[in-house]
Amino acid sequence: MTITIDPPLTELPAAPAKLRILLTADELFYDEGIRSVGVDRLIAASSVTKATFYKHYGSKDRVTAAYIGYRHRSLAEAFARVAAENDAAQDVLTGVRDHTLEQINAPGFRGCPFINAAAEFSDPQHPVRVAVRSHRDWLNGVLENLTRALGHPMPGHAADELQLAMDGAMSGGYAGDPIAASAAMSRTFERVIGEAGR
Repeated sequence: MTITIDPPLTELPAAPAKLRILLTADELFYDEGIRSVGVDRLIAASSVTKATFYKHYGSKDRVTAAYIGYRHRSLAEAFARVAAENDAAQDVLTGVRDHTLEQINAPGFRGCPFINAAAEFSDPQHPVRVAVRSHRDWLNGVLENLTRALGHPMPGHAADELQLAMDGAMSGGYAGDPIAASAAMSRTFERVIGEAGR
């Protein structure tokens, strides 16, 4: 059985300056927070003119939305690679777990970029919150499809548990002990996989 995870269809910016702005925003927004990084800082760090920034993005909100989209694309492509390298649902699910563990234990890890972004915008209708919700719906769907392919008796519930375990591990791994957070998340994945085999 071949498991596939479709990566997003959005393309990276073709214009070098636009891509440079996006990659700079990705680094600064994740490291320092979205609201703490102003447009002037983005312009200076990207080595572009103000006119170039506004030509490509028009506003900070638009570059912020592009940042969320870029983070989503990166994760979706990583999961798609895991699926392409493995045939069995259990192996793909284990690969998703391992990718999350690698993130938690990577230098410069600051928690889940999507949860961090959502925490900065209180309005649930703000475009950032909408983009984060869309990403989380996609992730939950991926986990549900994998647990269903695994033969789990309640794939929707299993997906919710796995997503919550990933959330907790990424938050706890940044704010507390990454080893304990990683171990707790791994136990949840092992339990869910074990439930599918009963």
